[in-house]
Amino acid sequence: MENASIFNNSGIALTEANRPFEAISQFRNALILEPENPLLWLNLGIAQQKTGDYTEAISSFQHSLIIDDDLSEAWNSLGLIYYEINEFALAEECYKSSLSRNKNDPKTWNNLGVLYFNDDKFQEARNCFEKAVALSPHFYDALFNLRDTCREMEDFRAAAEFERVLLNLEPYRCQET
Repeated sequence: MENASIFNNSGIALTEANRPFEAISQFRNALILEPENPLLWLNLGIAQQKTGDYTEAISSFQHSLIIDDDLSEAWNSLGLIYYEINEFALAEECYKSSLSRNKNDPKTWNNLGVLYFNDDKFQEARNCFEKAVALSPHFYDALFNLRDTCREMEDFRAAAEFERVLLNLEPYRCQET
């Protein structure tokens, strides 16, 4: 017997296999059965984002947040879209909303750091990347970003240390958080 969980798991597998269009139909089937499940809306939004349909993805993330305003991953995902469409102030608000709900999410700290880095706010970026690395010491992207930020700040000693850590992690890059 098909249930929302089966459709959701299938949708997640299809999204991870880079088949988001097929995943969308699975999430929609799940939502027919459980229309008030915020995680289904979140997963639908992620698949829609992968197709480039940002309008629908934003709508799905917002629907998820209407159901559960504390779903930090939905706030982070919404921030990613706003970042991608160059709505940086909205992206920052979403990342901060995510962190106000889950201050221990290294991915959100990293995303906020990238936002600050690209706005030449290197000290703020460094603080964010350091928090991400403190939460997940083998988070390759955050270490990479921290190294580059230290270079921009001309803290070459710290940059060299992060470079050393990155070289030791290189074979495990795919195993970040």
